[in-house]
Amino acid sequence: MASIVSIRCQVAMVLLLVVALGTQMGEAQNTCPTQLTNLNVCAPFVLPGAPNTGPSAECCAALQGTNRDCLCNTLRIASQLTSQCQLPSFGCVLN
Repeated sequence: MASIVSIRCQVAMVLLLVVALGTQMGEAQNTCPTQLTNLNVCAPFVLPGAPNTGPSAECCAALQGTNRDCLCNTLRIASQLTSQCQLPSFGCVLN
């Protein structure tokens, strides 16, 4: 089971990537950026220091409305960013 910090780190990276992708791709071109942008409602739950109250109904609905391949591919790409930018890994671990 992944630790809460690891999960939050990954989701924070995804949210950062969502913002970057959302500014580069239009909704007409691809629905994945739109689906990922909808996950911004989950930010209060996943950001470090946030109270651990659980995700809101809006967050859960946004997650349910996100295509699995879209989310998984985004996580894969996000995990490769540090090496592609020639930076040390952030140390996020999935278990």
